[in-house]
Amino acid sequence: QAVHEIILSNRFLIVRAKELRCGREESRRFYREHAGRFFYQRLVEFMASGPMWAYILAHENAISLWRTLMGPTKVFRARNSVPDSIRGAYGLTDTRNTTHGSDSPASASREIAFFFPEFNEELWYQQEEPHLRCGQVYYNAEERVHCVFKDKETELT
Repeated sequence: QAVHEIILSNRFLIVRAKELRCGREESRRFYREHAGRFFYQRLVEFMASGPMWAYILAHENAISLWRTLMGPTKVFRARNSVPDSIRGAYGLTDTRNTTHGSDSPASASREIAFFFPEFNEELWYQQEEPHLRCGQVYYNAEERVHCVFKDKETELT
């Protein structure tokens, strides 16, 4: 919940959100680029250890802003250099550091497709993203996402 509040307070728009649980095999597929590295198994085990929330976030410079809010991957460094970052405040270890964030638009597209296979990124850019840029959205707390106003006469308050 604390991370969700940070997302909202930093004016990210939540395009999609879902609570899910990945098994070990899914976790291995997600982190396959790290296979063979010393921390790979710990990442897989942590990701598979319980429920989590996956988000598609929108913001001007979303990737760099999210990575800044997360703080350094190494929790010790985060706690000492950026204690108010997500990892500084909530991270436990370097592989149990609370959050993940894509490092590039290509990674974001691949990771969105992993967690949200039903999401059509191209269609979203055509149909929803222009409304988000104009502020024609509201936050639906029950669904935990921002929605586009369907009625053009309704204004954001």
